Amino acid sequence: MSFPLLTATVVLPAIGAVATAAVPAARREAAKWLALLFSLGTLALATAVLLNFQPGGDRYQLTESHAWIPAFGVRYELGVDGIGVAMIALTAVIVPFLIGAGWNDADPREGETPADRRWRPTQGFFALILMVQAMVIMSFAATDIFLFYIFFEAMLIPMYFLIGGFGDRAGEHGEERQSKQRTYAAVKFLLYNLAGGLVMLAAVVGLYAVTAGQLEGGGTFSLQAITEARATGELTFAQNTERLLFLGFFLAFAIKAPLWPLHTWLPNAMGESTAPVAVLITAVVDKVGTFAMLRFCLGLFPEASVWATPVVLALALVSIIYGALLALGQRDMKRLIAYASISHFGFIVLGIFAMTGQGQSGATLYMVNHGIATAALMLVAGFLISRRGSRLIADYGGVQKTAPVLAGTFLVGGLATLSLPGTGPFVSEFLVLVGTYSRYPVAGIIACAGIVLAALYVLILYQRTMTGPTRPDLERMPDLRPRELAVVGPLIALVLFLGVFPKPLTDIVDPAVEHTLSDVGVEDPAPEVEARP
Repeated sequence: MSFPLLTATVVLPAIGAVATAAVPAARREAAKWLALLFSLGTLALATAVLLNFQPGGDRYQLTESHAWIPAFGVRYELGVDGIGVAMIALTAVIVPFLIGAGWNDADPREGETPADRRWRPTQGFFALILMVQAMVIMSFAATDIFLFYIFFEAMLIPMYFLIGGFGDRAGEHGEERQSKQRTYAAVKFLLYNLAGGLVMLAAVVGLYAVTAGQLEGGGTFSLQAITEARATGELTFAQNTERLLFLGFFLAFAIKAPLWPLHTWLPNAMGESTAPVAVLITAVVDKVGTFAMLRFCLGLFPEASVWATPVVLALALVSIIYGALLALGQRDMKRLIAYASISHFGFIVLGIFAMTGQGQSGATLYMVNHGIATAALMLVAGFLISRRGSRLIADYGGVQKTAPVLAGTFLVGGLATLSLPGTGPFVSEFLVLVGTYSRYPVAGIIACAGIVLAALYVLILYQRTMTGPTRPDLERMPDLRPRELAVVGPLIALVLFLGVFPKPLTDIVDPAVEHTLSDVGVEDPAPEVEARP
C-alpha cells in the first residue's frame, strides 16, 4: 500500500490545530511558532503532492478509497487532478504567510485584563487558521460527494469564530459598535453559507436517489463512479431532474464564490476581519466555490451546465462591473479590496462557463494568481492599518515619503491586482478574455470594462494613501519591519515569477481542463481565420 499522501496533507494541519490549542495560555509565543511549524510541514507535504503528480497520467492521481458508511454508499475517497493540485498548493503556500502576518493580531492589547473576554486566546486564533486549512485541503481532494459536502460545510464553524471573535481592532466607531459589526458580519457569513449548504444537501440526497434507482451496485456518492456511469450510458438523468440538481449545487458554490447577487456577505466579513483572516476568506475559502463549479457542476451535470451557461455568464459580467464600480466608491480600504475580489471572481466564473480550454485554464490560473496577489495587497494594507489604527482611505496621505518600502510593496500588490502585464493575474485574465471572446464575443468585450475600472480603483487608492503631502500624524510612521517584509516579499516574488513564466502551472492544469471539457461534451471553437503556411 502506498503512503496516503493526501490524507497526511489533511491530517497534519488538523493535528497542528489541536496541538496549538493545547498550548498553555501563558505560552503564546510557543503557540505561534508551533502553528508556523505545522503550516510549513503542510507546505512540505503539498510540495510532495505536486512533485508526485504526473500531468500526463491518469485524471485522478494519488487516489485513496476506503469504505466508510457502506449502507449508504459513502466512501472515504480522495484524488486530485491538475486543478486540485494547484489549489492545494495555493492553500499550503498562503497559510504560513498568514500566520507570520497575524503574529500579534490576537495578543492582548496594552491595558487589557484577564477579565476582558472579548479577545479569544492567541492559541485559538492560530489553531482555527490551521483547522480551516485542513478542511479546505480536504475539500480540494475529496472525490466522494458526501465527504466533500461535510467539509464544505464544516469549515464555516472555524471561520465564524475567526470573523466574530478575532475581528479587526481598527475602526471609525466605538468599541461597542465595532463588536456589534463583527458579530453581524460573522452571523451573515454563516447564515448565507448555511442556506446554500442546505439547498446543496437536498441536491446531494437527490443525486444519491437517482443513482440508487439505476446503478446495479446501488446508490453512490463517488464522483468517478457517477461520471463513468454517465459516460457509458448506465446512468441517465431526466432533463428537469438534472437541472434541479445542478441548481442545488450551483447555488451553494455561487454563495461561497461569491457571485452577484449572493455576494453581500463578503464585504462585511472581510471588512470586520483581521487582514490575515480576510485573506483566508477570499484567497483560500472562497476558491472552494469556484473549484467545485469545475469539479462537480460541470462533471456531474454537463447538460444542465450548458443550459445554464447564458444566465451564469450574465451574472459573471454583472459581478465584474458591479464589484469594480462599488470598489471605486469605497471609503474603507479593506472593503475596497473586498469589492475588487467580487469583480475578480466574476472573471473566474466567466472563464469556467465560457466552455473553452483557454477560458477554463485562465480561470484556474486566476484562482491561484488572485489568491497570491490579493494576499500581498491585503496584508500590506493590514500592516498600514495597524500603524494608523484606521481603515479609512481619507486618514492617509504621503505615506511613501515616510515608509517607502511599505508604499512600494503596496504599489506592486495593487498593480498585480489590476492585472498589469508581467504579473501573474495578467496571464490569467488574458486567457479568460480570449477564451470567452472565442465563443461569446459580446461577453468578452463587456468584461474588458472591468480592466479599465480596476486600473481606476487601484491607482486612485494608491494616490490617496501614498502620494501627496504627508499628514502630520503619519510623519513618524515606521517602514516595514523584517517580519513583515519576510511575509510580503515572497508573495510579490511569486506574483512576478508566475507573470513571466506560468508554464509550470499551465502544464499541470491544461490536461485537467481537457477532461472537464470532455465531460461537458464541448470542443474549443475552430479559428475563423485559417493560418497560412
